[in-house]
Amino acid sequence: MEKILDVISKQVMEALKACGYDEKYGKVTLSNRPDLCEYQCNGAMAAAKEYKCAPFQIADRVAEQLQGNEMFESAESVKPGFLNLKVSPEYLAEYLRQMEADEQRLGCSKCEHPKTILIDYGGPNVAKPLHVGHLRSAIIGESVKRIGRFMGHNMIGDVHLGDWGLQMGLIITELKARKPELVYFDENYTGEYPEEPPFTISELEEIYPAASGKSKEDEAYKEAAMEATYELQHGRAGYGALLNHILNVSVSDLKRNYENLNVSFELWKGESDAQPYIPDMVEKMKKDGYAYISEGALVVDVKEDTDTKEIPPCMILKSDGASLYNTTDLATIVWRMQDYRPDEIIYVVDKRQELYFTQVFRCARKTGLVGPETELTFLGFGTMNGKDGKPFKTREGGVMRLEYLVSGINEEMYKKIADNHTVEEAEGRETAKTVALSAIKYGDLSNQASKDYIFDIERFTSFEGNTGPYILYTIVRMKSILKKYQELRELPEHAAILPPHSDSEKSLMLELGKFNGMMENAFEEKAPHKVCAYIYDLANAFNHFYHETKIMAEPDEMIQAGYIKLLELTKKALEICIDVLGFEAPERM
Repeated sequence: MEKILDVISKQVMEALKACGYDEKYGKVTLSNRPDLCEYQCNGAMAAAKEYKCAPFQIADRVAEQLQGNEMFESAESVKPGFLNLKVSPEYLAEYLRQMEADEQRLGCSKCEHPKTILIDYGGPNVAKPLHVGHLRSAIIGESVKRIGRFMGHNMIGDVHLGDWGLQMGLIITELKARKPELVYFDENYTGEYPEEPPFTISELEEIYPAASGKSKEDEAYKEAAMEATYELQHGRAGYGALLNHILNVSVSDLKRNYENLNVSFELWKGESDAQPYIPDMVEKMKKDGYAYISEGALVVDVKEDTDTKEIPPCMILKSDGASLYNTTDLATIVWRMQDYRPDEIIYVVDKRQELYFTQVFRCARKTGLVGPETELTFLGFGTMNGKDGKPFKTREGGVMRLEYLVSGINEEMYKKIADNHTVEEAEGRETAKTVALSAIKYGDLSNQASKDYIFDIERFTSFEGNTGPYILYTIVRMKSILKKYQELRELPEHAAILPPHSDSEKSLMLELGKFNGMMENAFEEKAPHKVCAYIYDLANAFNHFYHETKIMAEPDEMIQAGYIKLLELTKKALEICIDVLGFEAPERM
């Protein structure tokens, strides 16, 4: 279904053409003065130069040409040459009826040429609990994936686990110190290794920080950890079996925590999955003349003549031959291209890593890991800060575990629900979880991803203002009205969305008409905040209409049925939007 702006633009283009002007000047935009008109065309300002006349002369002729066009309630020329447009109530109602006929997508067309897009988000380290620093990548990545999928693309999410390197050696070394009798440490053992892990997730989460602390104070301990890392990476069987246990225990816990955020991944790959691809990749880079030794390390130059600041070489191997994050990320691109042939890979990571990813992307292109047809996209996000403007911490000053943050907001939400309503505890807690998730996700996603923002629990959990709970409360209000209506009567057979009877109803209809254009734009710009801005405007428009209109007391059966149809369409648009943002609405609040 065509976007309403495109349909209106076509009419203006035809009018320009009929008046003898080039139709290219007929692009219509939303009005920046909604008190004067709904849409505007400023093309006469540019056309005046070509046709050597005053802009208003062109605008006057086009406005006159549009008189009598059924699409417009009014078309006015305003000096110095603006064309101010209002759509007719009848046309608007017909456009919404077409949206309504497409029950699943509300007229939002899928892309003509679907892409395979692999999105790298999450990035947790195994053996460590998720903390608040993992929140933004998970929430933004999940939403971009869902928006892309709604637009018809094949979206593949990869968690990209940190499961390689010294941290694994540290865990193995500490476990050996605590339980030296385990068969994993017997180099002569040739039997099957136990299926049950020798630790719980709680023990594992305590082992890593203990090992990390020891390695900073005890040089011999650190050497042992580096040796264990080397042996793991060079195929020692017992250590490989321990790595599998670490992964299984960690991933089970990570999945549980991500599920609490309604975040999921199609792939649970880690840095370790890239290791088999490194030797051939490095050899090819050397053979093709891209990689060379500099100060003992193997590097690839990635600077370009147009650079305004220095871009250092991309290091491929350290002087001792060990691989780095760069190596792993490049090898990950190799297997992604081999297995999935993505048209685009999106990395949802902290914006402070931009230089690093510039190096990796340039190196991947220069060495032929990806061709020019594959996009590599850096989607950098800002920091989540406390009210003091500094990165969000616990009261003790540490980094807060993500599950503690979520459970704290769940509790806060439950108190608000219990204080305002008589509700069974089980239902209240379930509702609180649903509403709390909207508070967290909307609080984050309503900000442009690249910007830092203040994580304000009090504001995010409010039922008023630009918040997730306000959006959900609006949807629940609609559900309540629809339920009351259904209990009283059935919709008449010929019920339909009717031309608006008031300004507030028309404003709501105009907001609904923006749905497909907004969704398309939100994906193009990888901008979930545009979905948030849209549903906030839509919720406001509905609430204004609701307060001005006696829906259930309307005496005319067909007018009332028209209101109900409009309300159903508004609810559907809001539900599609919150679904792509990654949360849902309860039945009541």
